Amino acid sequence: MLREWQQGCAEAALEKYLSGSPHFLCLASPGAGKTVMAAEVAKRMLELDLVDLIICFAPSSAVVESVESTFARILKRSFCGGFGAIGAAYTYHCLLHFDKKFWDSLRHYRVLAIFDEIHHCSGDDVDNANMWGGEILAQVKQCVSYTLALTGTPWRTDNAPIVLSSYTDPEGEICCDYVYGLHEAIIDNVCRKPKVVLINSNNLVFSSEDNIRNFGSVAEFMSETQSSYQSLISHPDVMRYVLEAGCEKLREIRKVNSDAGGLVVASSVEHAYQLLRILEDELTQTATIVTYRDKEALSKITLYRQCVTEWIVSVGMISEGTDIPRLQVCCHLSSVKTELYFRQVLGRILRVNQSKNQEAWLYTMATEELTSYAERLADDLPEDYRIVQSQPETWSFTTAESFPASSTLLQKGSKKIAVDDLPILFSEGKTSTIALSEQAKQLKMGSLYQQVIDAFLFSTA
Repeated sequence: MLREWQQGCAEAALEKYLSGSPHFLCLASPGAGKTVMAAEVAKRMLELDLVDLIICFAPSSAVVESVESTFARILKRSFCGGFGAIGAAYTYHCLLHFDKKFWDSLRHYRVLAIFDEIHHCSGDDVDNANMWGGEILAQVKQCVSYTLALTGTPWRTDNAPIVLSSYTDPEGEICCDYVYGLHEAIIDNVCRKPKVVLINSNNLVFSSEDNIRNFGSVAEFMSETQSSYQSLISHPDVMRYVLEAGCEKLREIRKVNSDAGGLVVASSVEHAYQLLRILEDELTQTATIVTYRDKEALSKITLYRQCVTEWIVSVGMISEGTDIPRLQVCCHLSSVKTELYFRQVLGRILRVNQSKNQEAWLYTMATEELTSYAERLADDLPEDYRIVQSQPETWSFTTAESFPASSTLLQKGSKKIAVDDLPILFSEGKTSTIALSEQAKQLKMGSLYQQVIDAFLFSTA
């Protein structure tokens, strides 16, 4: 059964196509179910005899697998690209390897091309396009009758234009044909209301050959030293604290939802195995690991989706488009700190399912960037990512000592953000045994504590 927004978006797309415009761009919150909506558009266009074939493109093999199964189920036709199939799904990388014969064959049919997470493809002409965007402009656009582009984050970190998109002039805001943001999705109970837990410390001690310095917050430490963020997230105390906090929350949720799961996003394969060892050996959790090096990663994700294992640790495999509705807790320990990636990772725990408890908790470090991203989750398109930028808004970041008491509100312009301070101290004898890097050896963590950011101050009941 279609959700109301999926029905509305499908109708809007058909209306635009029937009016003679072949391109449609949908902005829908991560976790809202864009793939189902796209399959419904394809179904209706087949029923109206507007198209003969459907081709889909997505950023990863995991998403392609999900697209294939969703379209096959909704269209009730094979969607494997083989004999008798109504269509096929490919990764964007495949665009670089199709030959002239493939593109020429498409010209004999009326084709609907669907692009999942279109923000991966940039360029408004072949001269400024990236590799994937260039192929879409040079090949796909010339061969297909209609395009349906989908994104949950309608911007690029490099501020390049997204392919097949138009922008206002001079503001540089992307023009979407249909918008269904996270705020609406939460109100409609399509997505869970997220809580972002920022891990901070008011006593970090960094020792170098020259001197010893004390820092009152993670943000201060990152801004005033040459230390990498990797040295922070790979520090044994930090890894154990973040995981322990996530495990505590997952245990609470599993008292109600017995199959609820947690996701750990790591920065590298080595980092992932360190985190896995802490989960299994020190915190006695059940866990599996998937990395881009693992040939069995897709089958492991499928198995995890259907079982009751507590945690899945990922490197480059579960960030956007991967559908595992039982995920409700995420420990974001990736070295990638862009807002686009932050929102895509958060989207993995937002999809509502049939369980009674629908909480969603993301744990990460209280850097200036991640704090800012958490505070402006309610903005579908943050002002920073307009193609033609005006002077960016100046954000003030609050250090650990100045955060208000529990359940008070911080005023940020016209926005109010709920903040809870939840101190949690390490128990003696529970320091991780993971080996320290050289930079991490120079850093001693004081008492770590949590700040809970809720950017959506309304009831979903």
